Amino acid sequence: MTGIAIWLAAGTLAGVVPAGAQTPPYLERVSRGRDVTPAYEGWRRNPDGTFAMYFGYLNRNYQEELDIPIGPDNNVDPGGDRGQPTHFYPRRNRFLFTVVVPKDWGLERKVVWSLTVRGKTNTAKGWLQPEWEINDEIVMMNTGGGADLQNKPPVITGPAAQTITLPNTLTLTAVARDDGRPNPKRVAVDPEGNPVGGQGLSLRWIFYRGPAGATLEPATAVVGYEKPVEATATVRFKSAGVYVLRAIASDGSLETFHDVTVTVK
Repeated sequence: MTGIAIWLAAGTLAGVVPAGAQTPPYLERVSRGRDVTPAYEGWRRNPDGTFAMYFGYLNRNYQEELDIPIGPDNNVDPGGDRGQPTHFYPRRNRFLFTVVVPKDWGLERKVVWSLTVRGKTNTAKGWLQPEWEINDEIVMMNTGGGADLQNKPPVITGPAAQTITLPNTLTLTAVARDDGRPNPKRVAVDPEGNPVGGQGLSLRWIFYRGPAGATLEPATAVVGYEKPVEATATVRFKSAGVYVLRAIASDGSLETFHDVTVTVK
């Protein structure tokens, strides 16, 4: 295995907090009012010799979703706008976008993503440190807790770019297929033979970029077992602008994205 696996431990207790003792800050489950920390996930070498640096984030809130427009409070150096999200869902969201740098980038230069929320600025610095090289095995260990070396990411088909006029809504449908790996855990079934719980192939839509106020219904994932999965969402917009809606297919270890750019007039 190349590189290192970067783990974010959340809620794993080494001991018991005594009764009446103050809860340590890192164990507090705060619904809203906290900041967002960008995260550098690692890098891969592209076939053409360039390098892709991967970034995600930790929204420290357990419920609050935040909107941070591209600009002084949400920028990547160099470039400013490098495809980073502007809508931030709660908790850890990994491997969301890449910044491609040329083959002669070198070890000293850095890509820096900065986010400012409520007056607090956090940064993630990406560089080509050899220990931060990643592959699918490392991605699986970070997202799914295991590494099936024969697993391939899901495949998504979805709509092309769209243009609508307010106050119209937009309905988006995506279909995901998978290779059936990693081998699913034993899944319970209800009296009619339908799966109950367990990880299968999941597919969901999220609001990735654009002016604040867009909503998706439903906002939950569709899960299937040993068959293609179809997810449909209706999107409502509050204002004109350019938006990116993203379909995310996951087999529990690897994810695939399908982005749809929507121009709202």
